[in-house]
Amino acid sequence: MDFNQIFRERTKSFSITIIRTLSSLPFSDDISIIRKQIIRSATSVAANYRAVSRARSEKEKFAKMCIVVEEIDETQLWLEIIEELEYVSPEKILHLKTECEELVKVMTTYKFKLSQI
Repeated sequence: MDFNQIFRERTKSFSITIIRTLSSLPFSDDISIIRKQIIRSATSVAANYRAVSRARSEKEKFAKMCIVVEEIDETQLWLEIIEELEYVSPEKILHLKTECEELVKVMTTYKFKLSQI
């Protein structure tokens, strides 16, 4: 399996894990707003990474990768907020934050490499 396929699967899996984890939260206005935002940003990471691997040019690939980095950073912010508000148990949030941090590092590095082309 090549790099692109690995990260297509990994970003999709991350999105699914976010959705499943947050689906167990009770419904209230403040939680619903945060849930909607983090699900939107996490699934955007997966969708835009998928678009990176189908880009028609290097400029388009770089543009999509910029969106991926922006959305994974936003997802990281929402995870920090969820953690500080104690909406999810520390064990569950630690796993999500660790995966998110790894994705931020990889995607930022990939974006930098694309900018050098």
